[in-house]
Amino acid sequence: MDERWQALKPDEAQSTPLYLQFARKLAEAINAGWWQADEALPSERTFSDELGISRVTARKALDVLLEQGLIRRRHGSGTFITPRLEQPLSRLTSFTEMLKQKGFEPSSVWLERSIATPTHDEVIKLGLSPTAQVVRLKRQRLADGVVMAIEQSTLPLAYLPDPQAVGSSLYAWLDAAGHPVVRALQHIRAVNAGAEIAAVAGIKQGEAMLLMTRIGYTADNVAIELTDTWCRNDYYDFVAELRR
Repeated sequence: MDERWQALKPDEAQSTPLYLQFARKLAEAINAGWWQADEALPSERTFSDELGISRVTARKALDVLLEQGLIRRRHGSGTFITPRLEQPLSRLTSFTEMLKQKGFEPSSVWLERSIATPTHDEVIKLGLSPTAQVVRLKRQRLADGVVMAIEQSTLPLAYLPDPQAVGSSLYAWLDAAGHPVVRALQHIRAVNAGAEIAAVAGIKQGEAMLLMTRIGYTADNVAIELTDTWCRNDYYDFVAELRR
């Protein structure tokens, strides 16, 4: 048995149940990067044979990690590592840039690209005239083909005359157009997925999500971006470093 398998082996001399020991050790191995996001784990039989534990113990341990969101099961295919994103709250980064930095392949599926009259909330948050027009961009955000979030952005039409012009990254387009977002105010709260969001996110209606609302400002302190992002709770972690 090599060192990696040995590190997963539970100790029968401990009072902690074997499946909980194995679940903890396996979680530590996953977080340490022994397997990559969306990579298949060994089967219950393999764990049983290699570690000298019963398949029931292996299954119960995997059930624990399933509840924690570290793994997911695909019918007929096996058990896979759940992609997770740790998004720092101290730096303004586009979704595309963040995913590339973490080794994921970003992609999007457009759900809406339209010109509309702003809502009352959009008028207030973007400082618009009620008669102004805005561009609305709504899309699924994917990492390695997995839907991680649903994003809806609203911008004044004056800054984005053609909603079809945006490619994979809104921030990259704004940078190229001479309107970079240099700072943002961001609020995060827990919500339950409504029917529409649940359907496009691939989750059950009422399931917990994280709603991130961001207002982006130019160097002239003009609010040009209002973005609501519904993040899947099983894939997202937000991280803040605190100092004193």
